[in-house]
Amino acid sequence: MSDFRQPGPPGRRRLDCVTPQTVRTTEHADAPEDVRYEAVRSRDARFDGAFFFAVETTGIYCRPSCPAVTPKRRNVRFFATAAAAQGSGFRACRRCRPDAVPGSADWNVRADVVGRAMRLIGDGVVDREGVAGLAVRLGYSARQVQRQLTAEVGAGPVALARAQRAHTARVLLQTTGLPVTEIAFASGFASVRQFNDTIRAVYAATPSELRAAAPARDRAARRAATPSAGVPLRLAHRGPYQHGPVFDLLQREAVAGVEEVSGERGRRVYRRTLRLPYGTGIVAVQERPGRPGGPGGPGTGGGGWLEARLHLTDLRDLTTSVQRLRRLFDLDADPYAVDERLGADPRLAPLVAARPGLRSPGTADPGELAVRALVGSAEAERLVQRYGKALDAPCGTLTHLFPEPAVLAEAVPEGTPGALAAALADGTVRLDPGADRDEAERALLAVPGLDARTVAVVRTRALGDPDVAPPGAAVPDTWRPWRSYALNHLRAAGEWENDR
Repeated sequence: MSDFRQPGPPGRRRLDCVTPQTVRTTEHADAPEDVRYEAVRSRDARFDGAFFFAVETTGIYCRPSCPAVTPKRRNVRFFATAAAAQGSGFRACRRCRPDAVPGSADWNVRADVVGRAMRLIGDGVVDREGVAGLAVRLGYSARQVQRQLTAEVGAGPVALARAQRAHTARVLLQTTGLPVTEIAFASGFASVRQFNDTIRAVYAATPSELRAAAPARDRAARRAATPSAGVPLRLAHRGPYQHGPVFDLLQREAVAGVEEVSGERGRRVYRRTLRLPYGTGIVAVQERPGRPGGPGGPGTGGGGWLEARLHLTDLRDLTTSVQRLRRLFDLDADPYAVDERLGADPRLAPLVAARPGLRSPGTADPGELAVRALVGSAEAERLVQRYGKALDAPCGTLTHLFPEPAVLAEAVPEGTPGALAAALADGTVRLDPGADRDEAERALLAVPGLDARTVAVVRTRALGDPDVAPPGAAVPDTWRPWRSYALNHLRAAGEWENDR
């Protein structure tokens, strides 16, 4: 079972006075590194993914919760990303596997060009379209994108994509029996030589040595793997995670033919089809029973994971599909920052205490979400059966992909659904991970017949905006920048009507 960004064990001591958010908001010039080193000394897993540290005497970089002996402060350097640490010549720790932590919540929250760029890189745009394609999507020159990313995260788009390819390669090496050559190209590398050089630089091992060093659970998964078994994954999250409300929402909204939720509450399995850049996929994600915080439960500073299995027609889609699932399940959120702010409100405090780590689910397909938010589940099912592309190999009740916008625009040209599909198809409305949220909202409101309430749903779910309130709602500014989460707490408690 591969651990796509799996958090390490909870630390023995915690920094109760700070959260990962304080690292980003403190004003004192020396305070961030002081806080970071204390997180390292305390092995506080809440900071995993918020930053990385490297040890100059060993040449190795780690996650904050690494169980190894704490290095001396004078030998430690801090980095915003794994790519920045790699670019400075440090190798990934084999003990804590720092490439397997949840992603920084900043990149999902931020609406500026750096946040948008990080989301696009995570979706695999650099691998598919190069830096030039990334720059075009952002509306900046390649030089501007390089400069801003380097200044903010310590690495440019090529280095960030390279680090992501290396992680994908490690997952495939350790959890599948695919030949090394196939893994090289499936991970997005342009050549086997580039693949070998990168693996040696990042992990200080050859691909064969990295495969042989796989943890016992990954070796067992590799032995049991068959061509039809798919790729097993652990999709890690930070801190407590309320599985029930997320799976309740997915079950309530499931569109037959594209999605299904089966099993008893607490042990449900969500399955759906995926349209991906190189092919198609089917994913199954399990609801984990037990305490919402995963191992250690709430308040330990640790985290947990959702177990998933991906069946892909083209393994080059692995990274993209994982990132889309992470957005769907809101796995890169920072529950400590959200709960700290919302828990200070008298109205929300008991709700936050009852459901720590409540998430704001997104979507695996923004265009699909926009159409479904407009027409509702019943009409969406009809569209799937009439215009959806049938899978070459149906899997149980999963038989179709949701219709592409261009297909819907031609098949249903009249009315608001047709206008929305046409705007999505021709790019007038952009909802990809790098879309500017304000521009997307303006474009959506310009679609004839599309109301502001539906646009708010699209902005929350398709664009992953954590700070959206329905139009006309009396939502206090003290809930910002987490109003989307606040409303989810009210909905979960039955104090806010479903606004879809």
